[in-house]
This record gives sequence, structure tokens and C-alpha cells, in this order.
Amino acid sequence: MEQLLEILKKMHPEVDFAAEDDLIGAGVLDSLDIVTLITEVNSTFDVAIPAEEVIPENFASAKAIWALIERLDEE
Repeated sequence: MEQLLEILKKMHPEVDFAAEDDLIGAGVLDSLDIVTLITEVNSTFDVAIPAEEVIPENFASAKAIWALIERLDEE
């Protein structure tokens, strides 16, 4: 989780990602951020995020993103 928070902090250092629970709705992450994040997650955690998993619920918070990474890592 710490590595994920570091990736997110590099994108938006002003945001407290540990506390924010609506990154999409609050406008913190836009589509370009999501693409960048997917690339970083793929290289850092060696998991591929398929297109069908790119939905707002999976990117709503750092916890949701981490849960997605863990789920995909188990598959």
C-alpha cells in the first residue's frame, strides 16, 4: 500500500490519498491520471489491469485501488 500511496503522491502531492474516499467524484483523478496510474501499477506491482476493471468504483480511493491490485495479483 505504501508504494501505491507514493505513486499517487507523485501525481498530486497536495492530496491526502489515505483519507480521500472519492478521488473520481472530487475531481482528483481524471482520465489521464487513471491511464498514468494504470501504467505505474503495471510496472510496480507486475499486475495487468484489464479494460473491464477500469471503472470508477475501482479508482474511488487508494484503498479501492489497492484492493484491485491485490485481487488481480491473486488471479
